[in-house]
Amino acid sequence: MLLRMEYEYEREEFRRQTESLGIQRKVQRGLAWFPVTAGKSYYNSLNQLVIEINRSTDLEVEHLFEYGRPVLFFRQGYDGTITYCTSQGTVSYAGDERMVVAIAGAGAVLELQGTEGLGVQLSFDETSYRTMFEALEETLRAKGNRLATLRDMLLGASGKPGFRQLYPVRFPWLNQTQEAAVNQVLCARDVAIVHGPPGTGKTTTLVEAIYETLHREPQVLVCAQSNMAVDWISEKLVDRGVSVLRIGNPTRVDDKMLSFTYERRFEAHPLYPELWGIRKELRRLAGKARRGSYSERESLRSHLNRLRDRATALEVQINAELFNSAHVIASTLVSSNHRLLSGRHFGTLFIDEAAQALEAACWIAIRRADRVVLAGDHCQLPPTIKCIEAARGGLERTLMEQIVSRHPSAVSLLKLQYRMNESIMRFSSAWFYGNELQAAPEVKYRGILDWDSPISWVDTSGMEFQEELVGETCGRINKPEADLLLTELEAYIRRIGGQRILDERIDFGIISPYKAQVQYLRSRIRSNATLRPYRALLTVNTVDGFQGQERDVIFISMVRANEQGQIGFLNDLRRMNVAITRARMKLTILGDAKTLGRHAFYKKLLDYIDEIG
Repeated sequence: MLLRMEYEYEREEFRRQTESLGIQRKVQRGLAWFPVTAGKSYYNSLNQLVIEINRSTDLEVEHLFEYGRPVLFFRQGYDGTITYCTSQGTVSYAGDERMVVAIAGAGAVLELQGTEGLGVQLSFDETSYRTMFEALEETLRAKGNRLATLRDMLLGASGKPGFRQLYPVRFPWLNQTQEAAVNQVLCARDVAIVHGPPGTGKTTTLVEAIYETLHREPQVLVCAQSNMAVDWISEKLVDRGVSVLRIGNPTRVDDKMLSFTYERRFEAHPLYPELWGIRKELRRLAGKARRGSYSERESLRSHLNRLRDRATALEVQINAELFNSAHVIASTLVSSNHRLLSGRHFGTLFIDEAAQALEAACWIAIRRADRVVLAGDHCQLPPTIKCIEAARGGLERTLMEQIVSRHPSAVSLLKLQYRMNESIMRFSSAWFYGNELQAAPEVKYRGILDWDSPISWVDTSGMEFQEELVGETCGRINKPEADLLLTELEAYIRRIGGQRILDERIDFGIISPYKAQVQYLRSRIRSNATLRPYRALLTVNTVDGFQGQERDVIFISMVRANEQGQIGFLNDLRRMNVAITRARMKLTILGDAKTLGRHAFYKKLLDYIDEIG
């Protein structure tokens, strides 16, 4: 099984990294925080014992800690040796410099607090894989129920998606293809797909589809692969006036985001103070009973039982009121298996960013629904798969892709985009979307400078730039190309005018497919005095880091330059689709045309850029 291959590969990779990578390498890769201090501990609203972990601010290092991820603690001795603590935990919240971790008990608090040389690192995520395996097994076993019907239909074994005949609903604030997509969702009995290319308002359409569905159903489940994607769709639904209950903590912590989380709502319930008091008393009495004599324990037992019964009744009542008052339950796909959702079933499941979700993860949530609506773009970033053999074997092929190819009648393509100048859009439209995309009138000719081509390629052929391999992972870097990019960026800033950039808040994105190149560019920008006034308007990241984002001006460093014409994972054209569609008004690509032009896609792109000037 392909998922099993990925599981074994990732588990072995974690073991190898744990044994071979030094602490600083783990920190640089976002896999660890070191050094940290263990702060206060307390019981949260879920009655979990949690401890706060703090580190010194280091905003230049992006970390991979987020809600639900398992972690290990370690100590570094004076001689540099690493000892792993017995304490393990699960991330409840992770910010830039503070993390809250749910731990097993008071013994863990004692082990961590006051420990010198303390660090925390991500652990192998056994739970997510176990949940996916369970979902696949249940889906395969299903017989004679709705899950079996959906399985056979979605995977092409039998039947075609059905649609009701409904009088079309008009949405004057949506464009024609967005309106058609919402009506398709409302008519679907089994499955509908909202295919949203870059800048076409996929989220706007999905929010409207959810809002209209709630006129017909009391409650829906909304999921996505990542916490960030769940946050985004949840925030847009709240802005639309929808009552959302978010299972799991948001990646961005502010009052607005926290206001619709389960924990914050639970704590705000009128009955919570009584429940909190009972839990506190239960912990006090349990400690007293452990220390007391046999007769004292016996006399406390009935009192403890009464308190536990009351606590359970209060928790059931609070949960019932929270869930009954929410129109949307929002979670990641894996968190849809949370105990809070046990026994709950939904008429409709919406999966956002479905093209980035493993098929197995989708089935976790589909088990809870009668019909499913998937939204995303399979022509952009695929799921993250670490085992190359598993990806080549078909693990990378998502459920959304399979449905698009098997059931085109279920697909609604959004065709009007509101982001890019038409010249930037046209190549992507031709290669990926059958020339079906159109630029909205208000963006069709948008630009920053008069007589400036919206898209250009700075060819480094003949400049004798060479890519290099760096680090244990053999990441790619091309320092001369990065330096040239910064020279081109400075020149473009001068052409626009520094004061105009600051006044109009013109923002810039610098993208490279390679992490090593991104890190080098970031370090060069930090030390660049000319760019200092504009640093708040500059974002440097990988293609994956720019998914879902846009900037006025985009510079792309392609890195690859070699005699053999090898371009590695630049062969994944979906990544390049993301990269070249981030720009609103100006796109500049730096790359070796001699190396890249041997590939049909890049040859076509180079010809297109020459053609438009």
